[in-house]
Amino acid sequence: MPVALDTRDRRLLIVAGMVLAALLIAGAVVSGPAQNGPGYPSSYSTGWRGAKAAYLLLTDLGYKVERWEHSPSELPADSQNTILILAEPRGFPGDDDKRALRRFIRAGGTVIATGANAAKYVPNGSAMGGSDILADPQEYHAMSASALTRNAPKITLANPAFWFDDSLAPVTIYGDLSESVVLLYSEGKGSVLWWAGSTPLTNGAIAASGNLVFLLNSLGAPGRNRILWDEYSHGQRDSLGNYVTSTPLPWVLAQMAILFVALLLTFSRRSGPVRAVAVAARLSPLEFVETLGDLYQDAHAGNAAVTAASQRFGYLFARRSGLPPRARIPDVCRTAASLLGWIEPALQDTLVRAERASSGLAVSEPDALDLVQRLHDYSERLEGRRGLRSSAAGNQ
Repeated sequence: MPVALDTRDRRLLIVAGMVLAALLIAGAVVSGPAQNGPGYPSSYSTGWRGAKAAYLLLTDLGYKVERWEHSPSELPADSQNTILILAEPRGFPGDDDKRALRRFIRAGGTVIATGANAAKYVPNGSAMGGSDILADPQEYHAMSASALTRNAPKITLANPAFWFDDSLAPVTIYGDLSESVVLLYSEGKGSVLWWAGSTPLTNGAIAASGNLVFLLNSLGAPGRNRILWDEYSHGQRDSLGNYVTSTPLPWVLAQMAILFVALLLTFSRRSGPVRAVAVAARLSPLEFVETLGDLYQDAHAGNAAVTAASQRFGYLFARRSGLPPRARIPDVCRTAASLLGWIEPALQDTLVRAERASSGLAVSEPDALDLVQRLHDYSERLEGRRGLRSSAAGNQ
């Protein structure tokens, strides 16, 4: 027979299902289409803006190209004839990364930096991103004759960034009268070749007019230079943990964790121990004491109050000393003096008066109150709760 779910269980499952659906939608939005989306110029990406086609083509043409998945601090110290392709790095560079790139360039290396964010990585770089990402690609003509522009009189760029720092006086390679889209400047023994965008090396535009020739001119003859295609700034790391974080596995684990917690909570609520609901007391402890006192006063039951206090004292003293609860008063006083150091004549007087009251002998309300207070003080001294007041009471 199927077990019916109560309202709280059903509500819990509905909430867990909604959270799971939200995670699935968020994963689809964040990850996006892996193969056909716009992407970014990574040598692993086959999207329109990916660069896997350029990477494979360079390999087939005999270029010594390899993916660089290490920190810039691990770039080779001997950077002569070494080119680092820094294609639209993601995130912002740290100070250590910028210093490492500066050392690499000054030692003789070349950095091909593409996009506005890449300008933040190279020495003295300063650029601003394009404002219209949906604008159609435009053609830009060569502004100077050099090995970089050989057989490539024009190139095509989409939404180029804007270089706005002219303090370096860089050489404009491509552009027009209003803007420069390819710049070259020196730094130590090396140089920086900045592109306003990555269009010439992307899968979707590498075949556009002049783009492939310009890319090959930037890299030199096949086999001459060592080419490092940066993937470190794209999130690729040379460790299993970093690889896993770039896959959908964390989303899968998160969804499984949500489902497990939902099942655990449902099972624990259905199969856990049943406990009665705690009922709050209608009276506070002080109100209870006042009520009990009023009952004793209305009934003129001073003897009963003294009897209760005397029995509590006898129980506590018996537990502390080992004497029977109804031991003789002289034995109690003698044991209290030897065991507890109570050399107090008032103890014997208190116990004698309490015994008379307990036997039914009439006792006034003030005397009953005094006896209850004295016995209470002695009892608390036995429990170690109070010392000053009981000593004062015993010496009276």
